[in-house]
Amino acid sequence: MKFEKCTNGQRITCVVDGDTLWIDGTKVRVADIDGPEISDPKCGSELALGNRATERLIKLVNQGPFELQAWPGRDKDRYGRTLRILARDGHSLGDILVSEGLARTWTGRREPWC
Repeated sequence: MKFEKCTNGQRITCVVDGDTLWIDGTKVRVADIDGPEISDPKCGSELALGNRATERLIKLVNQGPFELQAWPGRDKDRYGRTLRILARDGHSLGDILVSEGLARTWTGRREPWC
């Protein structure tokens, strides 16, 4: 399975932004992180960081097989997206984005990026 950045017509297997992707037609929110927005950024620096996070997530998911792990106590978010932790070899791909400054650990609420 090869991931690319989602386009308007392509929503089967693609990356929307740094914390959302489509996997085989299912919209998945990376449950353990919060990434900067690219569709409705509040400032230019959020958009720039969001674009970097999106590109990095594409690289991470294309590096090889990964598992989708359930988020304890919640299967979907308020937008109906499936909540999952993306893991490879027991390590969260979201944690990699956090360690690189491209996302934050999810604390239960969004924080501003600007």
